Amino acid sequence: MIKVAVTGAGGRMGSGIIRKITEQEDMEVVAAIEIPDTPLEGQDAGERAGVGNIGVKIVGAEKLDATLKESGAEVLVDFTIAPAAVQSIKIASENGVDLVVGTTGFTEEQMAENIKNIEENDVKAIISSNYAIGVNVFFDLLKKLTPILNDFDIEIIEAHHNQKEDSPSGTAMTAFEVIAETLERNPEEVGVFGREGHVGKRTKEEIGVHAIRGGDIVGDHTVLYVGDGERLEITHRAHTREVFIAGVIRAIRYIPTATKTFSEMKDVLGLE
Repeated sequence: MIKVAVTGAGGRMGSGIIRKITEQEDMEVVAAIEIPDTPLEGQDAGERAGVGNIGVKIVGAEKLDATLKESGAEVLVDFTIAPAAVQSIKIASENGVDLVVGTTGFTEEQMAENIKNIEENDVKAIISSNYAIGVNVFFDLLKKLTPILNDFDIEIIEAHHNQKEDSPSGTAMTAFEVIAETLERNPEEVGVFGREGHVGKRTKEEIGVHAIRGGDIVGDHTVLYVGDGERLEITHRAHTREVFIAGVIRAIRYIPTATKTFSEMKDVLGLE
């Protein structure tokens, strides 16, 4: 039985993850964490998730260290915001707790701190911008298509709900990095994030990245390969957050068997 702690336990993703874990025979929720002084504190995490009482109370993040020790958690799942996630990753690592992280928007400095804490404490981690199974196949397709269409103009468009705080999305940035790496282009030199004003002619080297925010869009990502007289579009659309949660469950199940410190969803899914 895999013992799982969930941060952001009262949010849409956190509640969904808790709900899905309760349906599994090989894992259980042993801890639920939220921001300090939240009105959710003290509520049963299962009741918050709509599955009834599971005997796990939501606690404030200031109690994370003690909660991990008392609960015997083996894996911490984090879908929060970058500053909070950095602290959670540090505390979990120091407690020998493995990590499944879906938080996006980390700065280079924050990610460096995450890596340092994970490596120094010898825990295993999956940090992914997107846990949807289809999206990771999408990334795999980009690796295969980009070398073939290397002389096409490439643009990335992402769309999300109006409550999303970071832009571009972590998934769009992963797509951008996959394409830039495949083409052996320096990401710092070729990324164009939105266009405004008299920007001049598009160069062949640049990769455009554009963000749309509106309504309740769960997550759309499109890569356009545009040549003279033809265009190829590769699109992934998430219709429900359940697609992300399904990937999280597979990641939780995979991480106790991981043979390296950092795994990716391609490892979880057996992609090359």
